[in-house]
Amino acid sequence: MMFKLPIYDKDEFDRWLKQADATLASAKRDKDAGDYNWSCFKAQQAAEFSIKGLLYGIGFSPVGHSILKLLGEVEKKGVNVEQLKECARTLDRHYIPTRYANAHAEGAPFEFYDLKTAEKAIECATNIIQFVKKVSEHV
Repeated sequence: MMFKLPIYDKDEFDRWLKQADATLASAKRDKDAGDYNWSCFKAQQAAEFSIKGLLYGIGFSPVGHSILKLLGEVEKKGVNVEQLKECARTLDRHYIPTRYANAHAEGAPFEFYDLKTAEKAIECATNIIQFVKKVSEHV
């Protein structure tokens, strides 16, 4: 059985989860349109929003953008997040290079992303969002 975290601030939790769901939907639309770099970035953002929502919901003020580091804060609360760490690492790699033209030695960000990469990012974000929903008492 999965350890559940009590949500003390349900409104804040819900607000972040709604944004996570909306951002994931946008990532899927970008993937379908062939905007793979934006799809990957939005998948990262969706997962980040969900973890931050969980942390805000339990009364912790999260800092930073690394999903892996944010999951570490959840882990400190006694929740096993080991199964999400690979996805967290995958998504963290999409935070900067998806958006900045000078993130790669040559070329523009859109040239480095493809359908397979976007599908994996969306899969990872979906897994993390579903985890957050399961680990809370109010979903």
